[in-house]
Amino acid sequence: MANEEMDTFDDKVSDTAEARDTGSLTQLLAQEKEKAEKYLANWQRTEADFRNYKAREEQGKKDLVNWANSTLVCDILPVLDSFDRAFEGVAPSGKGLSWLTGFKQIQKMLLDVLGKHGLTEMKCVGETFDPSRHEAVVQRDGVEGMVLDEVRKGYMIKDRLIRAPQVVVGKGGETSNSETAKAPGGNSINETGEKK
Repeated sequence: MANEEMDTFDDKVSDTAEARDTGSLTQLLAQEKEKAEKYLANWQRTEADFRNYKAREEQGKKDLVNWANSTLVCDILPVLDSFDRAFEGVAPSGKGLSWLTGFKQIQKMLLDVLGKHGLTEMKCVGETFDPSRHEAVVQRDGVEGMVLDEVRKGYMIKDRLIRAPQVVVGKGGETSNSETAKAPGGNSINETGEKK
């Protein structure tokens, strides 16, 4: 009988110890699961941060190339302006000369090459004046806030403005025929008869 009571007591102690071990094991398992979830979340966050970093670096490289292109193009724009001024200065009788046609083809080739790299000419005559896109150099009678003429061409690379066009802006009031008269080269003539 004493043996039976000892066995029962040992069984109870062993059952209690096992219950305690099972409880602590369950608690340890829960803690380890929580750690694993925390590590997984940190790993996923780090992976997302790395993907974002790579995307920013790629965009930075593209921006650098575009900036380098725009710097080169800005240096070439005065050459395009010189072509335009030279063609404006040609007398109407000389418009059919072969050398002039050759120079126009060279200008077109230069514009085509620059166009392949994203350069586009801005068309602004007839648009509403926008100080973030246009540079006003003259105001004259005409539709208020409207771009009436272009003094110097403006250009963009892709959707970035690299040189604002210099424009003549209307200040309101009626326009007379003398103020809107056009010179043969396409430039406006002001009230004093001077070519702009």
